[in-house]
Amino acid sequence: MSSVWRNWAGNEEARPRRVVRPGSPDEVAAAVKDAVRDGLRVKPVGSGHSFSGAAVAPDVQLRLDRLDGVSSIDADTGLVTVGAGMELWKLNPLLAARGLALENMGDIDRQTVSGAISTGTHGSGARFGGIATQVRALELVLADGSVATCSPIERPELFAAARVGLGALGVITRVTLQCVPLFALHARDTAMPVAETLERAQEFADTDDHFEFFWFPHSTTTLTRRFTRLPGDAPLRPIGAFARRLDETVSGLGFEGLNRIGTRFPGLVPPIARFAARAMSSREWTDHSYKVFASVRDVRFHEGEFAIPREHAADALRELKRWIDDHDERVSFPLEVRFAAADDIWLSTAQGRATCYIAFHQYHRMPYQRYFRACQDILGGYGGRPHWGKMHDLDAGRLRPRYDRFDDFVALRDAHDPTGVFANPYLDRVLGPAPEASAR
Repeated sequence: MSSVWRNWAGNEEARPRRVVRPGSPDEVAAAVKDAVRDGLRVKPVGSGHSFSGAAVAPDVQLRLDRLDGVSSIDADTGLVTVGAGMELWKLNPLLAARGLALENMGDIDRQTVSGAISTGTHGSGARFGGIATQVRALELVLADGSVATCSPIERPELFAAARVGLGALGVITRVTLQCVPLFALHARDTAMPVAETLERAQEFADTDDHFEFFWFPHSTTTLTRRFTRLPGDAPLRPIGAFARRLDETVSGLGFEGLNRIGTRFPGLVPPIARFAARAMSSREWTDHSYKVFASVRDVRFHEGEFAIPREHAADALRELKRWIDDHDERVSFPLEVRFAAADDIWLSTAQGRATCYIAFHQYHRMPYQRYFRACQDILGGYGGRPHWGKMHDLDAGRLRPRYDRFDDFVALRDAHDPTGVFANPYLDRVLGPAPEASAR
């Protein structure tokens, strides 16, 4: 038996029977064949930053940290092929050195490339999709141990599904990304009354290159974050030392201490949240995109997130606020609200519709179940689709009507992995078990 694996938040763990660290696609294929021979299931794992059980490996855990090389970088076309285990924080400076950048990113960079695309990781920007929309080709090891490549012209159906594949269709070994010329972001953080933010959110989403905001539900103020894209050679004015120290107070060790106090004395949570909201002051800075998009997350928390049609954003947030007030719920972390473009990826949370993402968090030592269930129910009432890498308890029956191509995805999964080689309890819940899984 191997040691216990836990994800970053500590809410998911696995005790795999076998741990394999393959260094090539052929070694991945060999590990899959060995597992099939022994009647075991296989799950790859990246950096463990998912809050859901998507990467939990009961039998064979594939750790892809050795698949972190760069196969090719074409500065002229912007096409970059990397190993599935490449972490975003390592990839970004490599791209910058060649005058390239990812078109868009989420707000952390600890994930592997394959983990980020497989769970539908996204950033903000009404004209920009998630990281999976930047994928131009994939290499996967399938359930029979064969190595397949797919793209818009080669096995296009597999490509359409596998960009957000939840690990259900195979083990991704290489990813080809369409990058863009290196660019900078001018960032403006502005404190704004909640009522004004909700009134103007759609306007900001349309006029800014990237717009998001944070709202501690016990406060009357939001922190709006507006980014403007600039050329890569624009003058830079990075965030200063004082602002970094303030960040440490709001999201680092100072905030950790405040949350520990709130855990012990729940009545102090609302004033702590109001203090944190006031501490998120207005500021401006300019830096290369990857240094602005991603921020440090030192304080551990649980998180859920749902994608709803963007036109319902204000109504949904007001309903969440009413529930929190009516139930005297103590929420120490802010709601995070982002906007993104529609896409055509089968199980993408933005499939077919312009999207507002509403993420809800709670400090990892505090109770979260009642609050998260309410958020799930309220956002589900607006057609909310859960982020595949974050916490929810929906099953296939409740997810099916929220995705136009849900049954197509499951049928493709059943054709490629009928015995559930790549299944685990999470996938059995959200997709239903593979048709011949009981034969294993």
